Amino acid sequence: IIGAGGGARAIINGLLEAGAREIRLFNRTLARAQILAADFGPRVSAFAWEEREAGLAGAGLVVNATSQGMVGQPPLDLSLAELPRSAVVADIVYAPLETPLLAAACEHGATPVDGLGMLLHQARPAFRDWTGVLPEVTPALRAAIVATL
Repeated sequence: IIGAGGGARAIINGLLEAGAREIRLFNRTLARAQILAADFGPRVSAFAWEEREAGLAGAGLVVNATSQGMVGQPPLDLSLAELPRSAVVADIVYAPLETPLLAAACEHGATPVDGLGMLLHQARPAFRDWTGVLPEVTPALRAAIVATL
């Protein structure tokens, strides 16, 4: 996981609930990553920003949980050279849908996952709370949102 904010916290929680054995957390501020890792116990370890590329070795999943790569922000500075080609690379950024990180993942042979799915699925409970209706995330809904980006 790249980043140590609220998005990273939610992703770590979900991965641990799904049975992840090990989560490596990298953040530009090591102390912030250490505090977040400590909240989750021994399966989450914090590492210095300078170790982020070496930390990709053997990873099955990489998640950018920062705003880097979003429209108006600098791209995430991350070489995928150490990442296995079988890995999944996810970016919680959804504008643009294909961030520089996801383009690099495609070039590397990894499987890219954009941030629109996360946006749609986190919007479901809010929509339900406002309207009493829990919408399904369908290809048509996704297409309608993509058309507005």
